[in-house]
Amino acid sequence: MNTPLVAVTTVVAVLLAGIGALSTVLRRRIGTAHLAAAGVLELLLVVQGVLAVVGLADGHRPVELTTFLAYLGSVVLLPVAGLLWARTEPTRWAGTVLGVAALTVAVMLWRLVDLWAVTRG
Repeated sequence: MNTPLVAVTTVVAVLLAGIGALSTVLRRRIGTAHLAAAGVLELLLVVQGVLAVVGLADGHRPVELTTFLAYLGSVVLLPVAGLLWARTEPTRWAGTVLGVAALTVAVMLWRLVDLWAVTRG
């Protein structure tokens, strides 16, 4: 796992959560800013996923490999699921749905870093 990339991705996720919260407070549905931020977040997550898979191919083996792979797959899919759910939400709570998904991504990323750090010796 690339920790600087995780930090940048976390910042983007928190910004997306903030945009979602703002739209909820303003009683607005999600818009272009939400879509753009979610797209950037997804791009960063895919890059991080590719780097993790390359690390696994190079022989890095976390102790909890199954848990690591489950988190990795879930964290990449979570923004897409949150965005799809938010797009179908007809009320102002769409921003909250997207914000919760973004904050969940931020937490899961740091859990992935913890899992990656513990390897079989």
